[in-house]
Parts: sequence; structure tokens; C-alpha cells
Amino acid sequence: MIKSQKEIRPTLLVSYDISDDKLRTRFAKFLSKFGHRLQYSVFEIRNSPRVLENIATGIEGKFAKSFSQSDSVYLFRMSQQCKIIKYGFAADDDSDLIIV
Repeated sequence: MIKSQKEIRPTLLVSYDISDDKLRTRFAKFLSKFGHRLQYSVFEIRNSPRVLENIATGIEGKFAKSFSQSDSVYLFRMSQQCKIIKYGFAADDDSDLIIV
């Protein structure tokens, strides 16, 4: 079975709860350069392992010092063995849109 390029690329899920509005906005803009928003505070990023590592390093270097004890940021590195089950709108989220 041949997998598409989209399936082969590793995935990073980033979930966050940041209390400071400006910091939260900056963080979301940073993540939106690499992936797309699944929920208000959850981003999915599919890219090469090197880029995903650069993102994690960027979060550590640009944002980690600014996070307070009330903030939470999770980075989930998804493997090829992870099974993702989607319902509702999310079930069609991976379908390609072709405009002619």
C-alpha cells in the first residue's frame, strides 16, 4: 500500500491554555505559521521531524520563560501507530478541496 505524502509526515499536536491575552495571541500566530487550528487552543502540525523539532525549540526559546504557573502547554508527538478517530465535521477535515 502506497501512503500519500500527507500520511507519511509526522504530526505534532499542540494544546495550550494561556491566561495572558497578548502571549496567547503571539503563541497562536507562531503555531499558525506551521499548522492549522483544530480547536480554539489546539493546533495540528504535519511536517518533517526536523521542522517539528525546530518548532519545539522555538517554543522553548521564545515562549517558555513567559509562561506562568497557571498556563499549560502540551506537545504531543504522534507516531504512525496512532489511530485517530474523527466524528462530525472533523471526519471530513482531511478530504482535499479542488477548485477548478
